[in-house]
Amino acid sequence: MNSTFGALFIVSTPLGNLKDITLRALNIMKNSYLIAAEDTRKSKILLKEYDIKTKMISYHEHNSHNRIKKIISYLKDGKNISLISDAGTPGISDPSYRLIRSAIENEITVNSIPGPSAFLTALTSSGLPTDNFFFAGFLPSKKGRKSKLEELSKLNSTLILYENPKRLLKTLNDIYSTFNNRPAVICKELTKIHETFHRGSLASLIENFSNINLKGEFVILVGKDKDSVYF
Repeated sequence: MNSTFGALFIVSTPLGNLKDITLRALNIMKNSYLIAAEDTRKSKILLKEYDIKTKMISYHEHNSHNRIKKIISYLKDGKNISLISDAGTPGISDPSYRLIRSAIENEITVNSIPGPSAFLTALTSSGLPTDNFFFAGFLPSKKGRKSKLEELSKLNSTLILYENPKRLLKTLNDIYSTFNNRPAVICKELTKIHETFHRGSLASLIENFSNINLKGEFVILVGKDKDSVYF
């Protein structure tokens, strides 16, 4: 890596509870030349809480290609930059990968500042086996969805998925039709005031779907079809 270049810091930020931030993360953001944030409006809340006055620019799915060139130029000028997402660890189901890849290709140092992650928070609280798990992110909305589920159903692991409220019931039904009945957990609003876990079989979760408040961010976990894993 080129020692005259700045460094790109991948900074994990709270999922919801603003106290879930490390001292190192705060120090890195305060001392960066710039913070590239997925949504500057949401990130302003965190920065205001900790009196961080570092300038922000947006970096998200719709402008990533244009922003990468600008961010890389700052880094090559010797300026350190922090990359943050709306919540959790950048690079997990967001466009951070493209910037990180570009930084590596340009011999720029990339440092990850560990912290909150939604899928790990969900997994460790789920009650499903944690010795072997597979994070699949968001399923394809249409093309390739069925084949992806068929592929995932063959894994001997706890499966972890992200989903938005509008597609939650459809996704549960699609999983059930491919996996048959399995133990499962639906998590919402992790670390926030309305954090909720719904545990049971896929069939029971679908049957009682009306009990789920469809507001917030959701994580779905599906366990192995094994008697000791069912709730």
